[in-house]
Amino acid sequence: MEIWTALIIGFAGSLHCIGMCGPIVLALPTKIYSKNLAFILKRFLYNIGRVTTYALIGIVVGYLGQSLKIWGYQQTLSILIGVIILLWVIVPKKHHKIITDKSLIKKGFNFLQRHIGKLFIKQDYLSFYVIGILNGFLPCGFVYMGAAGAASTGNYFSGGLYMALFGMGTVPAMFILSIFGKYFNQSLRNNFNKVVPYFAVILALLFILRGMNLGIPIISPHMMH
Repeated sequence: MEIWTALIIGFAGSLHCIGMCGPIVLALPTKIYSKNLAFILKRFLYNIGRVTTYALIGIVVGYLGQSLKIWGYQQTLSILIGVIILLWVIVPKKHHKIITDKSLIKKGFNFLQRHIGKLFIKQDYLSFYVIGILNGFLPCGFVYMGAAGAASTGNYFSGGLYMALFGMGTVPAMFILSIFGKYFNQSLRNNFNKVVPYFAVILALLFILRGMNLGIPIISPHMMH
């Protein structure tokens, strides 16, 4: 997948996070609610922690995607990813829990939540960075989309770069939310979440077109075999 699509997925993912995952960001600890340098820096470190995790995920899935590329399944993978994203949009949200409520995933989610909760007690710089790292592992549909895009790059370095850009795409919205969170009421966050499916459909079509190998520059370039 073209590297620039990572920013699109990241930006769309940040809108989703504002609507659905914002409570973690809004709950970031602080002794005094003030916009001093320490307050801002700690929230910046939280976001850098998330980007770190995403980059590591990208390296791993990029390495796995390299094997698929060698065996000539890269086009098939790209189309399959696009179809899965479309299904994610079409299938009612209540059925999404079929995946997230699986015991292993749920146990992992609870494990991360417990450790994040313990770090909330501390308020040093390192704890904010580690909270971001752990937050990056929490189940999220857009992280899965980003990881799929990283796998389709067919290279561990490109995969890591792809997911790092994905993370950077989420930073502006999440950083603003962490600083001015009191102005983002639930109604406003829900409105952000309404536009997410449209971004998802665009991404799905990009994945499918890319896999069709149509020879269209940028959108569907010829893949090397």
